[in-house]
Amino acid sequence: MNSFLQSITDRVTSKKGMWMTLGIWLLVTMLLAVLAPSAKDYEVSSIDSIPSDAKSMIAQKKQDQYFKNNEGTPAILVFQKDGKNITISDLNPLFEEIDQVEGIKEYVPLTTMPPQATVSFFSEDQTTLILPLTLEPSLESKEMRTVLEEITEIVKKNTDLTLNITGPAGIAVDSLNLFSRADIVLLLSTVGIILILLVVIYRSPLLALIPLIAAAFVYEVVNQVLGLMGASGLVISNQTFSIMTILLFAAVIDYSLFVFSRYREELKKSESKFEAMKHAMRETGLPVFFSGGTVLAAMLVLFFAQFGDYRNFAPVFATAMLIIMIASITLVPALFTLFGRRSFWPKIPRVGEDTVKSSSAWSKVGRFVVKKPVVSASIIGLILLASALNMLNLNYEFDTMKSFPKDMPSRQGYEILEEKFEKGDLAATTILFEAKEAVTPEQQAALLETLAVQELVSNVRLNGSTTDKTVIQYSLTFKESPYAAETMDALEKMRDNADKLVADSNLDGELYFAGETAKKVDDRAINDRDLIVIVLLESLLIFVMLIVMTKSFKMPIYMMGTILISFLAAVGLGMFLSSLFFDIDTISNRVPLYSFVFLVALGIDYNIILISRFMEERKKHSVKKAVEIAVSTTGGVISSAGIILAATFAVLMTQPIQLLFVFGFIVAVGILLDTFLIRGILLPALIVLFEKDKPAVEKNVQ
Repeated sequence: MNSFLQSITDRVTSKKGMWMTLGIWLLVTMLLAVLAPSAKDYEVSSIDSIPSDAKSMIAQKKQDQYFKNNEGTPAILVFQKDGKNITISDLNPLFEEIDQVEGIKEYVPLTTMPPQATVSFFSEDQTTLILPLTLEPSLESKEMRTVLEEITEIVKKNTDLTLNITGPAGIAVDSLNLFSRADIVLLLSTVGIILILLVVIYRSPLLALIPLIAAAFVYEVVNQVLGLMGASGLVISNQTFSIMTILLFAAVIDYSLFVFSRYREELKKSESKFEAMKHAMRETGLPVFFSGGTVLAAMLVLFFAQFGDYRNFAPVFATAMLIIMIASITLVPALFTLFGRRSFWPKIPRVGEDTVKSSSAWSKVGRFVVKKPVVSASIIGLILLASALNMLNLNYEFDTMKSFPKDMPSRQGYEILEEKFEKGDLAATTILFEAKEAVTPEQQAALLETLAVQELVSNVRLNGSTTDKTVIQYSLTFKESPYAAETMDALEKMRDNADKLVADSNLDGELYFAGETAKKVDDRAINDRDLIVIVLLESLLIFVMLIVMTKSFKMPIYMMGTILISFLAAVGLGMFLSSLFFDIDTISNRVPLYSFVFLVALGIDYNIILISRFMEERKKHSVKKAVEIAVSTTGGVISSAGIILAATFAVLMTQPIQLLFVFGFIVAVGILLDTFLIRGILLPALIVLFEKDKPAVEKNVQ
């Protein structure tokens, strides 16, 4: 592999090869921009996250099969009147025009119903009125937005009511609106923060612009390639694309910093900018390419997940990383070679200058760690352990609405329902009983009574049956929120004991549970399964790759061990700080796996850069001296890269979803921990403690 990469980088860094490389990248980028669609054309606000064979999905299919009128996307119109009592007549202007709105499948005809039948649509204090309606199942999110905008306009023009639209349709439309704006904010914020930090850290305008130029080329190519994949059938979640954008800029900038750091060293040894880059890439090409390979492998592992969001990551992130890896050994060195010494203006490196000053901060850290490895490892170990212990206090939030901005109309409507109506009414659970023979009214009542006495059940009502009475539909509401953990536990218990519930009712058949709570039960179980599978597979795969790279068994143990400790500490400390500074006490159950994938995949990059330099220096020096040199020479670039990478992921905190906010913050915290404590102190200390010199080296040192 090393000789193959060297043959590529040697060609790229020659004068002819440099121009050919830049020309090919420019040509490919322009052709894709003209001929290929954008990934944005295939973005969706949500994807099917739960597998089709999950119990809740099977139940939903049964419901759609037997009760076809249930098809479509529900919306709940929540009306209020400045705190005053509201009446059905207030909706007359809406009902006069609602039939003219295309895309509505059906709605509850409140104005034609008897008064006693409309009671359940009013809040107890008569200040809130809800109108459920269903949109056509064929509508996409953009088409649903048009329908809901028309309804909103009718209400605004003809009534004095306040309208908030919630339910699946309202959430889908709000999500579409949020991410259409958020993507622009994300991209501009990412570029802005990277540019500012590069200028501040390196005080060189070209060093700030060159990595961003490379990132711009890579972004355009990735965007268009994903567009081609979208045209071939790949569904791209807008959340996935947002995180991919961060990953792309972070990785390209990281690898650019590693390349130009070594390039600067070589320019102090060679007059020729081409020779300097050739030698620089001979030493950094394999570590950088291998670093990208570990991230790529980590993303491919996500294909083994069952959860739809995680599986959607795999092709999108893997495609991005593959293109980034190619760019890191072609485009990036070609761009730096093009500008040569001018890249570092005004601090232009000259032949004969010291590569690293002995008075630098990382030189001092390297000497301290080598002299006192036990003290260094113990202090950092205690800090990480204390941080990791906070993992025991994690509280998961399963209510997706709580992750959206407080001023989002669908969340406001949802919270009004939560306040004005019974919590369980927010999303009733549909229960289907499928029998081989017709179920008598007495048997229907017996099953209803059995269901009604189950834990946390508030109300059960018969909701209909098929013509032959072999399938009975019930609507069940719980006393607590349908998204509360205790409600999910209660439904899971009912589902696990379904056969007993049927037997206790003296019936023979199958029970199926559909609805939001049932989906959340499956969501939780699948997420727990994926967390275990992905953590084990990813750790094992990266461990094997590190063995291949280092040709050692012990070294990968240090590297993986410290990264895993760093992940636990990052989540624990991140949640403690989130609670302290942002008043966020709960997290989505997706955050730990999101964080693991990125912290392990990206964190191992820094370990690879450090260890590759250590292995290079160990050929000429003792273990202690090699560690000292490795820390001092890589410390500056890795700490700079870590700060920029952390800031880049922190940009996710500008996103309108709490899940991304917390995820971005935790990854930023984890990267800083890894950059300064793990890579800078703990890992070097462990190497000094457990790696031994060969006898020949010891003799030479003496």
